[in-house]
Amino acid sequence: MKNIKIKVPATVANLVCGFDILGMAIHQPYDEMELRITDQSGIMIRHTDDFNLPEEPSENVAGVVLQKMIEELDLKNGFEVIIHKNIKPGSGLGSSAASAAGAAFGANALLGNPLSKDQLVHFAMFGEELASGVRHADNIAPIIYGGIALVKSSCPVDIIPLNSPDLFTVAVHPQVEVKTSDARQILRKSILLKDAVEQWGNIAGLIAGIEKNDFNLIGRSLHDIIIEPVRSILIPQFDIIKRESLKLGALGGGISGSGPSVFMLTEKEETAHQIARMMKEKYDETGIESFVYVSRINPAGIQIIEN
Repeated sequence: MKNIKIKVPATVANLVCGFDILGMAIHQPYDEMELRITDQSGIMIRHTDDFNLPEEPSENVAGVVLQKMIEELDLKNGFEVIIHKNIKPGSGLGSSAASAAGAAFGANALLGNPLSKDQLVHFAMFGEELASGVRHADNIAPIIYGGIALVKSSCPVDIIPLNSPDLFTVAVHPQVEVKTSDARQILRKSILLKDAVEQWGNIAGLIAGIEKNDFNLIGRSLHDIIIEPVRSILIPQFDIIKRESLKLGALGGGISGSGPSVFMLTEKEETAHQIARMMKEKYDETGIESFVYVSRINPAGIQIIEN
């Protein structure tokens, strides 16, 4: 295989209470990437979108992933990559993770798939480190494994794929920017023990609810008392959006990644579309442009669409 074209999904990281350890792949939006293996050394990156992302390999998340693969695997060949990005950078929907995971997955396929999924996560995290300063896998893991993934450990990499409940997701991306690095800077450096215990209970309850398809338990567990109260102040209309979504029948939801996107989970597609309309209306009222995506949880994750 000399060429490959892949479809890389957006992701919702943290899932409210699972900071840096839980992530979920969704169907919309998604990036497309084309990769070609070359006989000559070196990496060429080209973007066909309008986001003006750097194309110098050492400054591009896909580029640093490929550089690390060439270095650690002692490869003699090079790669050419064309990226068409639909997941807007700074959206909180895993834009940098999509490029990083897509590079690792695509290169591995071109090489004959010698690497395990955990090894792909290992390489893709170097892209996340470039983007945010931290090697985290909560966006990377669901892209590579599909569905919902638990990051038991990022060093060494230990990913546990979870059940994918038959639920709908609604994600709204207001057109304001929240950089992951900035969103991390405002987090508290210490927390009370009683808050940690409550948060652990929510995480455990959420994972149990996901595995048992217990939607009531999922809803009762989608609470974050540590991260959300701090980060939500960066997101216009957050409290209103969350309150009105719950009134319309959402199981729960919160900040997607570091924001500014906000997501909700619902049992019924009709409820998801009602919430989507409400989200759009609330941002329209304040003059903030927004994009809303409704989809099921994406159990497949990254996919080859042409080779």
